[in-house]
Amino acid sequence: MNQPLPPPVVGPKQQLEEITVKALVLGILLSVLLAAANAYIGLLVGMTVSASIPAAAASLGILRLFRRSNILENNMVQTSASAGESLVAGIIFTIPALVMMQAWHGYLYWPMVSIAIVGGILGVAFTIPLRRALIIEARLTYPEGLATAEVLKTGGVETDRDKPTHQQGGLPTPGIKLLAQAGALGAIYKLMESGLGLFAGGIGAVRSWFGGSYLFSGGIALSPALIGVGYIVGINIAVLVFLGGVIGTLIGVPLNWLFNKESILLASGLSPSLAFDQISDQQWRTIAAAAWQKCRYIGVGAMMVGGLWSLVALAKPLIKGIRASLKAYRHSRSSIDRAFPRTEADTPFSIVLLVVAVSIIPLYSIFYIAMTDYEYKLLVAALMTLLMLVLGFLFASVAGYMAGLVGSSNNPISGVTIATVITSALILVNIMGREGPGAMLGPIAVIYLAALICSAAAIAGDNMQDLKCGHLVGATPWRQQLFQVVGVVSAALVIPLILSVLDAGYGIGRALEGGDPDRVLAAPQAGLMMALAQGIFGQGIEWNFIYMGFALAAVLIALDTYQERRNASFRFPVLAVAVGIYLPLGLSVPIFVGGVLAATVARQKARRQPDNAKATNNRGVLLASGLITGEALMGVGIALYIAFIGSPLPTWRLGGVLGFAAIVLVCLYLLKQTTNTRDQQA
Repeated sequence: MNQPLPPPVVGPKQQLEEITVKALVLGILLSVLLAAANAYIGLLVGMTVSASIPAAAASLGILRLFRRSNILENNMVQTSASAGESLVAGIIFTIPALVMMQAWHGYLYWPMVSIAIVGGILGVAFTIPLRRALIIEARLTYPEGLATAEVLKTGGVETDRDKPTHQQGGLPTPGIKLLAQAGALGAIYKLMESGLGLFAGGIGAVRSWFGGSYLFSGGIALSPALIGVGYIVGINIAVLVFLGGVIGTLIGVPLNWLFNKESILLASGLSPSLAFDQISDQQWRTIAAAAWQKCRYIGVGAMMVGGLWSLVALAKPLIKGIRASLKAYRHSRSSIDRAFPRTEADTPFSIVLLVVAVSIIPLYSIFYIAMTDYEYKLLVAALMTLLMLVLGFLFASVAGYMAGLVGSSNNPISGVTIATVITSALILVNIMGREGPGAMLGPIAVIYLAALICSAAAIAGDNMQDLKCGHLVGATPWRQQLFQVVGVVSAALVIPLILSVLDAGYGIGRALEGGDPDRVLAAPQAGLMMALAQGIFGQGIEWNFIYMGFALAAVLIALDTYQERRNASFRFPVLAVAVGIYLPLGLSVPIFVGGVLAATVARQKARRQPDNAKATNNRGVLLASGLITGEALMGVGIALYIAFIGSPLPTWRLGGVLGFAAIVLVCLYLLKQTTNTRDQQA
């Protein structure tokens, strides 16, 4: 963190083209595609991964087909494209809660577009004043920004550092070849599984032991995309997500079954007097699902404490960073000044303030319309607008700072969103009450605010990563900030359509009538936000399990603090474990496998080829990203087919065996491709 920054690839006085028509069009297209892919994977597993590296590789390959292109054009493309991936996280972590709580009867287009655009643009605006303080003065790592700059400078995965930055036309880079190859593999697997029914989506078992006093449920989701997620987030996070799954499913479910058998059976539509030997396998699966629902509140409690702890831990460095940034702005000259270096020209502060001021109008309108005929909707809309501006800036700053420490993929934006839900719900419940229209509309207002702040925080982290990359390659900051807005707007216009298609094809957070419950996209983060908002307004919350989550979070914080003092590489961030608790165990298993693969590759390369570690890591990230993108885009395509044409074929009898064998082959492919001794050849 204290090492001097390397000089940019393109100097302040060089005048390579940055904003071109082909960069604009490609940035918009990739923003939309990556938003669709991350919508699917985020709704499935409650986590998204940074799209900057695959976007950079795709841009390098495509723009290289033109007669002339350069590194700054490619940087602009990845800046716009990664904004789509980040924005969709802010939406899918919150908005599905409105449909799940039946406040919306579908994914309403214009309200979602308004929330996404306003929240995303404010996320860009809030972090513009932080660029100098966090990137230049504090010199935070921003791991994905560093990795993306490496990909751009080396032209993909090659290690030839003498490669010119101003490229001529030619063949696509190895990076896009890897993306296309792995993407095709992920897409074919998804087609075989959800489209043709040759592979099963997972394998699992539910059994009752010890005379029905212990309920065991476990499984493995068969998904190349989840292997890819685990590979990208790494062994530390993958282990913690798996640990959370073990706690929720193998400890929480049996405890819940032990003390609440009768209520679980009733919730499953079965009689409490039914003999256990008369319960079918399908009924046992229904019982296990009902028992697991309450156990998710352990994750809710852990997330509440983890989110608040993150804010407390960041208070001092955040205040210092904001002060340094404001000081830098006061002493800087206008970006219009010719003497001012191009590579230090942010969007003028006056324009930033104007954008924030103008945003008050749409913000107020969003909350005013949401309150329908509520008696005090003028007051509530004004209060929520104020909270958005204050908490939005605070939490966007937190997200931008955290991205510099742990990266965008591991950035716990759910933590700041939980803090938003708790803070705003506690304020509104005292104004609107726990009975009557206020009790119904209060949680809706809370989710609206959470969606805006989550979108702003997600974009804030991504914006800082991209600006770090731009600083390393010699980009113009205000042009990057403009392309962030382009990516936000283009993704916002299609996200509601993507979610509508996925909901019609699979069901988001709930099984469709006559649909397959095993294919439902769980939307775990949105379910958590709904539980918190409704629970605070007195509509039911499982406090015993919440308290268990509090205790678990305290233990994890103590362990993490101990590891930090030891300067240990393995840490215990609470939010990773909490997400694992909130997910079915079957989803955390392939994430764990992906993390193990990443650790295996890193260990082998460190021993055999230490000089090529960065290139190997880039190669693995590209392959993993391809698996995620290919499966996710095919999943969206199949959802389109289900929604408008027909249903997928039922899974073949041996689908579980074939699916497991195929997943093993995918793992071997990923391992071989990332450890191949020829993996750094151009």
